[in-house]
Amino acid sequence: MPLLLGAIGDDFTGSTDLSLMLSKNGLPAVQYIGVPADSFAAGDMPAAVIALKTRTAPAAEAVSQSLAACRWLLKQGARQIFFKYCSTFDSTEKGNIGPVAEALLNFLGDRTTIVCPAFPANNRTVYQGHLFVGDRLLNESSMRYHPLTPMTDANLVRFLGRQLKQPESAGLISLQTVEKGPAAIREKVTVLGNKGTRFAVVDAISEKHLMDIGSACLDLKLVTGGSGVALGLPANFRKAGLLQDGAGPEKLPQLEGPAAIIAGSCSAATRKQVRYMARTVPACKMDPVGLAQGRQRLEEVVLRATEAMAKGPVLIYSSAEPEEVADAQKYLGKAQSGELVERALAETARRLVMAGVNKLIVAGGETSGAVVAALGIRSLYIGPEIEPGVPWTFCREPKKLCLALKSGNFGSENFFEKALWMLPRL
Repeated sequence: MPLLLGAIGDDFTGSTDLSLMLSKNGLPAVQYIGVPADSFAAGDMPAAVIALKTRTAPAAEAVSQSLAACRWLLKQGARQIFFKYCSTFDSTEKGNIGPVAEALLNFLGDRTTIVCPAFPANNRTVYQGHLFVGDRLLNESSMRYHPLTPMTDANLVRFLGRQLKQPESAGLISLQTVEKGPAAIREKVTVLGNKGTRFAVVDAISEKHLMDIGSACLDLKLVTGGSGVALGLPANFRKAGLLQDGAGPEKLPQLEGPAAIIAGSCSAATRKQVRYMARTVPACKMDPVGLAQGRQRLEEVVLRATEAMAKGPVLIYSSAEPEEVADAQKYLGKAQSGELVERALAETARRLVMAGVNKLIVAGGETSGAVVAALGIRSLYIGPEIEPGVPWTFCREPKKLCLALKSGNFGSENFFEKALWMLPRL
C-alpha cells in the first residue's frame, strides 16, 4: 500500500497517540523512532509517524530534525504532512511549535495551515482561541508549573504569534464558523490566507468539530495539531479512493516474562498514578540530588527491582511534587536535573530488559524518548487502546517487547493497573 500520510511528532508519547488515532480510524500507521536513513524504505502501512525528541530541544535543532523527517516522508511518497504536538501546546515563547510549523510550511510551499491542539476526549478544548484543560484555562491548570514548558498564556493566537517571525500571521477560526461544517472551515482558511494569515488557530469543543476540521484539511499540504485533528483525515483518503475500509490496530503478541513501570513525568496525572500503583506493587523513587551526591546508586535500584519482579510488576519513578522539582533544579540546574533523571531511568529500563522484562510501561514524553533510545528500538507497531490517546505498542527488534508510552498528562488514576490487565495471558 502506498504511503498516504506522513507525520512528524515532537515527542515519543505524542507520536504514539497520533499513530493510535490514525489506526483506530482505519489508517494503519507504523511509528519510526527518529528519522530513518535515506536508504531505508517505508513498509506497506498507509501512514508513517516519525517520532522525534524535539519538544524542548533548541529551536534550530528542532527545525533541522523536523525538515529532515519531512524530506524522508516526501521521498516515500507521502501526499500530506502532519506536524503533531501536545494537546496542551507544550512549548515556550521562543518555540518550538511556531518555528517548526513555519519551517515546514515554507518547505512545502503552501500558504496557510491550521493549528488545533484540541482533544475533547482528554478534556482539551479550544474556544475563542483559548486552550482549556477541563473547565480551566490552560494557564490556570497544573501545566502552569510544568518544569520545562510552563504554560502561562491560554490565548493560542497570542502565544503562537510570539513564536513566529511575523506575529500577525497567526489568526483565528472561531467556533461560529466551525459549527457550520467542513465547507465553511475550508472557505475561512482561504479567506484568512488571502489576508496574510498563515496559521489559523481553530476552535473545537467536540469530536464532531475535530472530524469536520479534518475533513476541511483535504487540500492542505501541511496540517498541524494534536492527535484529535487526525480523526477526520482517514476519511479524506477513503473518499479519494486511496484507502479501503476494515484496517485497524494490530494484536499484541503473547510474551512470557515480567513487567515494569518507569515513570519520569512530574505532571499531576502521573503523580496520582504513581501513588495509586505504589500501594500494590514494589516501588522505588529515584532522587536526582541523591544520584548526583552518590547517596543513591543505580546498581542498587536495579538489583532491588530485579529481585522484586520475580513476584510481579515493579515501579521505578522520579515523579515528584513541584516543590521537590524546584529544589532539585536549584541545586543541580534545570537542564542538568532533567537530563540526569532521564539517563538514570533509561539505563534502568535497559538493564531491566536485559534481566528479562518484556512488558514495559513508560510515563512521560521525555522519559519515553530516553528509554526507547536506550533500548535501540527503531519502529513500533500500534496495538489496542488502553485509554484515550494511549495504546499498547510492540516492537520486533532488537528484542520482542510490548510497550505502553504514556504522555505525562494522560490517563486515569488506575492507568498502570488497567494497562497491565490488558496484556494477553499465556
